[in-house]
Amino acid sequence: MSDTTGILEAVVGALDDKKAENVRTYDVRGKSSVTDAVVVASATSAPHLRALSVAVQRAVREKTGEGARVSGDAESAWIVLDYVDAMVHLFLPEAREYYDIESLWA
Repeated sequence: MSDTTGILEAVVGALDDKKAENVRTYDVRGKSSVTDAVVVASATSAPHLRALSVAVQRAVREKTGEGARVSGDAESAWIVLDYVDAMVHLFLPEAREYYDIESLWA
């Protein structure tokens, strides 16, 4: 079982270091049977999106040893990093607005 708190600390730290925008963390225990936490953040460009993904994966691996299942890429405007107990959604602003996944947890 992974360390949700350690994962979240690594994720939020990496996103802050790489200047992610509009970072939101949701505790979804009791609301989701899939995960305990969801993090949503925006990038300013496709290269920034790619850099956020790489930084988060590196930080989580260094802190917890956990690896992510990754879906999407910078060209698709949405990358999902699945750490089982925590899910990280990285978006370009237009995709974040369009998919509005935060409304699921608000």
